[in-house]
Amino acid sequence: MKIAYQGISGSYSESCAKLIYPKSETIPCKTFDECFEKANLDKDIKTLIPESNKTTGNIGIEYLIFKYRLNVYAEHFFPIKHNLLGLPGSSIKDIKDVYSHAQALSQSSIFIKKNKFNENVRADTAGSAKYISEKKDKSKGAIASELSAEIYKLDILKSNVQDEKENVTRFLLMGKEIFEPEFNNEKFITSFLFKLKSKPAALYSALSGLAINGVNLTKLQSFPEKNSFSSYFFLCELDGHIHEKKIKSSLEDLNYHCEDMHVLGVFKADQFRNK
Repeated sequence: MKIAYQGISGSYSESCAKLIYPKSETIPCKTFDECFEKANLDKDIKTLIPESNKTTGNIGIEYLIFKYRLNVYAEHFFPIKHNLLGLPGSSIKDIKDVYSHAQALSQSSIFIKKNKFNENVRADTAGSAKYISEKKDKSKGAIASELSAEIYKLDILKSNVQDEKENVTRFLLMGKEIFEPEFNNEKFITSFLFKLKSKPAALYSALSGLAINGVNLTKLQSFPEKNSFSSYFFLCELDGHIHEKKIKSSLEDLNYHCEDMHVLGVFKADQFRNK
């Protein structure tokens, strides 16, 4: 399997891909849009995208989910373990400036403040590690993954520097072809988009069927339609398989209130949800 991810070699997205799909061929992309486009144009390419983080919330890729409407095959909750990386032979005392993605810096703020490092925001964590390896300056460090340290031949000066030790990012594996797992006794998530008809109490009416059927709504996020502040789409996830009677009935009720509705996928719930 080929998996497109955002960033360069050593990113957390690639780390997740190599752990979950060790036999896959990973394809680096400059932007999330490029990841979606590659998967949209080639059915043999999937994309692994970070959707949300336990500490900092949504990543902000909802507009691309709406734009491309790729099928969601799986979810993976991947532990994000930030590390302070430096040139071989350097120590924490040598570091004055630290480089990383804005979220990684935010997620490691206690460690950074304690050591009085100067923060420098860059496009991604792995790119920061590569920058440090090229600069050859012992006063500069990067906050990045273990894989980045290995690839760019840097020392790990301090492991697990994130504020929350259980820092986890949820990744979605998506692609062009529609695939629906067989309905059985396992736990499933049904994901879909919808746009409501313009009428009073539309959202209340649309979601009432979920309550009547006893369906658990695990995600409901609104975002504006392109070039509009009055028309909104909703990204929604439910506990259950689309062929489950109560899920099917709820979606039929909801569709009655919608101008547009699109099922993104049905996939097994990650075991992390059981914690």
